[in-house]
This record gives sequence, C-alpha cells and structure tokens, in this order.
Amino acid sequence: QVQLVESGGGLVQAGGSLRLSCAASGRTFTGYPMGWFRQAPGKEREFGAAISSSGVRTYYADSVKGRFTISRDNAKNTVYLQMDSLKPEDTAVYYCNVGRYERPFVAGDYWGQGTQVTVSS
Repeated sequence: QVQLVESGGGLVQAGGSLRLSCAASGRTFTGYPMGWFRQAPGKEREFGAAISSSGVRTYYADSVKGRFTISRDNAKNTVYLQMDSLKPEDTAVYYCNVGRYERPFVAGDYWGQGTQVTVSS
C-alpha cells in the first residue's frame, strides 16, 4: 500500500506563489496518473489538476488553468503543484490522489492528509 503526504501549504497574499509537494512511500505510484484536489469549508471536494503516469500529459480545471502547473518526478515518487497568481478563492485544503483512470481523470482510494493553503486579499 502507498502512503501520501502533502506539504508546502501556508499563508500567502493574493498574487503570490506556493509550491505543493506530494511524497509517496511504500508502493510506487509510477504507473498511475496523479491528481490534485481541493476542498474549501462548506464546499465539495473539487478537481484541480491531473498528470499522466509518464508526466507527458496534464489536465487542469478552468479555475486554475494558466496559473497552476502540475509536474511529477517518478524517480522521487513525488508530485508537485506550482501555484502562481494565487487568489483568495484558492483558499482550501489541497489533497493529492492516486488516480484510477487518466482520461477523464477518475480518483482512486488513496489520499494524503491534505495541506492548508490560505490566500489573503
């Protein structure tokens, strides 16, 4: 089984940047697509970005397209989310996920504990 740990969240002003990391231990996720989701208080968890197993293909929700960049380093068993031009509406707990399918992205059963991102206006 795989253990996922997100890190890199914090407090940032609007327009700032953060880089989130999702590190895996145990079984490798090299052969699977990976995704980032977020959940704000009182809202459903929503899809943010996904990446193919090789890292060649990426997918983004319209709300983050052009501002966020997902990447992965399979040698390190780690997935990243570079977040630029942050907005207050980006405030949420961010989770990474080992996907079941790439296109369309379908979430799997493995989630990290989440990392809090707070963007002040």
